[in-house]
Amino acid sequence: MPDKLRVAIRDVPNFPEDGIIFKDITPVLADPELLQCSIDRIAATAEGLEIDKVVGIDARGFIFAPSVALKYAAGFVPVRKKGKLPWNTKSIAYSLEYGANEIEIHEDAVKPGDRVLLIDDLLATGGTASAAVKLLQQLGAEVVCVTFLIELDFLNGRDAIDCENIQSILHYS
Repeated sequence: MPDKLRVAIRDVPNFPEDGIIFKDITPVLADPELLQCSIDRIAATAEGLEIDKVVGIDARGFIFAPSVALKYAAGFVPVRKKGKLPWNTKSIAYSLEYGANEIEIHEDAVKPGDRVLLIDDLLATGGTASAAVKLLQQLGAEVVCVTFLIELDFLNGRDAIDCENIQSILHYS
């Protein structure tokens, strides 16, 4: 099935900026078999771990994280771009491969000691995931696994993330 996933992901050149090749997962999402396969494979990366919360990173992490949370009987927590959450938040600024941004989380979204599985669709330079891990740690959570559908190995993004358990379903070198 990973081969079917890989074939379904399309490259979009020069998006969102010149020189970037965007990995478009929408064909995977449109196919129920591939979508289910993606969710199952992402969930399996944390098998055997105690998970209290599954955190999805804005926006494509939101696609997978709630379904994975249900598999673990855990809560779902969104990490959003600045200004999108309606309650008291904690935020952090970070750099990414083509700019800078800021993400935030509700300050009561996780509790000290919560064991967290963090999910996003793609690992590039690691800026967003690294910032999300830092936010979660500042709130006292323990990030026990960070999982991506896709990893761009040549950008070495996992080196930026403060977690020993980083998993990716598909690797591109």
